[in-house]
Amino acid sequence: MRILLVSQMYPGPADPDLGVFVAQVEHALAERGHEIERCVLDSRAGGKTRHLALARQARAAARRFRPDVVYAHFLFPTGLPASLASDAPLVITAHGQDVRNIGAIPGVRAATRRVVRRAKEVVAVSDYLRRELETKVPEARGKTEVIDCGVDLERFRPRPAPDGPTAYLCVGGLTERKNVLRLAAAFERVRNHSETLTFVGEGPLRRLLEGRKGVVLAGAVPHDEIPDWIARAHVVCQPSLLEPFGQVLLEAMACGRSVVATRVGGPPELVAPGTGVLVDPTDEENLADALRLGAGLPCPNEAAIGVAALHDVRTQAERIEGVLERAAGTRR
Repeated sequence: MRILLVSQMYPGPADPDLGVFVAQVEHALAERGHEIERCVLDSRAGGKTRHLALARQARAAARRFRPDVVYAHFLFPTGLPASLASDAPLVITAHGQDVRNIGAIPGVRAATRRVVRRAKEVVAVSDYLRRELETKVPEARGKTEVIDCGVDLERFRPRPAPDGPTAYLCVGGLTERKNVLRLAAAFERVRNHSETLTFVGEGPLRRLLEGRKGVVLAGAVPHDEIPDWIARAHVVCQPSLLEPFGQVLLEAMACGRSVVATRVGGPPELVAPGTGVLVDPTDEENLADALRLGAGLPCPNEAAIGVAALHDVRTQAERIEGVLERAAGTRR
């Protein structure tokens, strides 16, 4: 197939971690023999005008490349230029924020409905997200399939347990949604004199985490280094107030780490019994108990490794391939 890939997030020199999950699916599709023309934004810089540039880029590429199918990531704003770039069938993946923006930002609902009506098929990265999308945009009903972006099992592979006391890790922005302050407070309840909680990421709440005993602020690190940070931990935590899927959880499980995860959103679809602990993210005591329970699970955690194996990016790319082929077939 000739696939025109359109995305508002893609790794680039200035932002090497931007949309890594998009790039890994693209690479897996290319490995399966498909010809891919890429129209992407690979930096957060540029303001709103960058989406206009993406629209022009996509239209020009479609005229030159003549795709069998347009494969876009994010319902809006990417979905709109992708839907107008070509008369080829459109497949679009919803990731989370694009669904939450429906009804929260003026004009997004109407634009998203237009995109979904134009699409032959829609992909949601979790069943939670599918349900939310279909509630907000009835046109998505009957054409939405759940396929996550998977995990690269060659990069995120089982690692032996680190030596020493329990080491907890949280990967993500230091933001309110990621619930980092409540996680730090829960850690203070359970910590002995030598246990640690490391935050990998940056954000506006950093200053409120500085100086806490046992808390390590590593800052932002390249995505290529995340497997090594996971390997230094016994338990990986993502107790977000809302998590549409939970990519970090999947990567941690692939490395054989038990997880502490929010039960709000997609993580309950990943975290099976024995792989980790699901928590009410607003309950600090529940979160503290979960940290204790997570520390008591095996490391490496074979159950977690087994679940992650079901989400190999190559398997997920094969499923995406099937969706794209069905859509492309409607043109013939």
